[in-house]
This record gives sequence, C-alpha cells and structure tokens, in this order.
Amino acid sequence: MRIIPLSEGSYTVDKTKVFTPIDTDSESIQDRPVGSLLVEIQPFVLVTEKDIILLDTGLGFLTQSGNSQLHQRLFEAGILPSQVTKVLMSHLHKDHAGGVSIPSAHSDDRFISFPYATYYVQKREFDHALSNHKGSYVVADFSLLEEFSKVVWLTEDEGWIDGYIKYQLTGGHSIFHQVFWIHQNGDTVFYGGDVAPQLQQMKSRFIAKYDYDGKKCMELRQQWWQEAKEGKWTFLFYHDIQSPIFRID
Repeated sequence: MRIIPLSEGSYTVDKTKVFTPIDTDSESIQDRPVGSLLVEIQPFVLVTEKDIILLDTGLGFLTQSGNSQLHQRLFEAGILPSQVTKVLMSHLHKDHAGGVSIPSAHSDDRFISFPYATYYVQKREFDHALSNHKGSYVVADFSLLEEFSKVVWLTEDEGWIDGYIKYQLTGGHSIFHQVFWIHQNGDTVFYGGDVAPQLQQMKSRFIAKYDYDGKKCMELRQQWWQEAKEGKWTFLFYHDIQSPIFRID
C-alpha cells in the first residue's frame, strides 16, 4: 500500500477559527494570538490494490494560478484527480471538507472536486452540519454532496466498505466524527481524523478544549495506541507537522 501525505502547509488557528499560514522556519507561534495552535493540514492519498483513496479534502485553498491546491498536490504525486476512486470523510469541519468542492473561475458556482470518485460521508454528520453551520462548518463547501449521485451515506455506527475498509462512528471531536481502518495483505492503516490528529497526543493524557467531548477523545487515543501495538498499525496524523505517518513495529 502506497501512502502519500498531501500537505497544504502549516497554519496557526486561534479562537476565531481562522487558519493563518505560518512559515515555521522563520516565524514563531509566540508572535500569534494567545492560545493559537500550530497545525499541519494534510489529507492523505492511499494507493491500494483496488482503489486510489483520498482521506479528507483539506482547506480547499487555491494556488496563485487559481487552481485547486489539493489537485496540485495530487499532480505532484503523479496522480490525476480523475483517478481518485474513493473519498473518505472523517467529518465536515472546514479544514477537512474545504476541498470537497471547488469554485468556478467564472461564476459563484461550485463543482465537486472528484466527480469520478465515490464519497463516503456520515449522514448524521452531514445533517448536523447543515443545521449547525457556525464557525467550523462552511456549508457551501460540501452542500453539493446532497445532490451528487456518487455519495454513499453511512448511517450505521460501524461497518465495512468493499470488505477491506472499516469505519466507526466515534464522536469525540465533532458529535458524529468517524474514523477508518484500511486493511491490505496483513497491514493495517488507521486514520483517526481529529480524534487522533498528532503523534504526541497519542502518548499523553491530553484533553482538548476544542473537542466536543475531550475526555472521550483522550480515552479513544489510549485505546487505539494499545491496539496498535498488538496489530502493528500505521497511523496517519492529519495535523502533525513532523510525523504524518507513523508505524508501530
């Protein structure tokens, strides 16, 4: 299984929930507003025997030339956006779902970013986001999914996709957040979205104020860390600057 982080760069985010780029080589987080968090934004693409899978879609920012930054990262990895077959969404906060669609260059319309892929979305998360579109949710980014023909609405608390991808509703970070395990040839890749966003959080008892249920997130991280030791999982950390991919041997 080939795993490629599609980094959109490093950012700080504070109580305004605005993601501001930062050059970690020349700038210090100490110069940003009090309480700012330093995060990487990096969807992942997995090339398996069956699929090319995209895990979350980033902020949806554009390059200076007006193209999708996420599409550009895929091109750099040697993958065409049209080759993506599955898009797995952990949740719909703007830093994970901003790239679900892209804006038109000539109008206010938006278009699905990966029209040949099947999007797998937790239905309860989608309904919640539509009715609670404040701060962390930008409905315009993902509302097109409601009419897109290639959406699989996940409605169970857990289940399997094509026999080798497991999903599980966790809550914790957002009320209907979900995580994924991808199994192939005895290997297990785990994507914990924003319940397990950084390596350091897996190694400490950390309760984040920005989580819907920080205690549950902490407990799940501890549980997964122990299970990963037994199963030799490979973790994918969406917000980790230094360790986006970490395998427990």
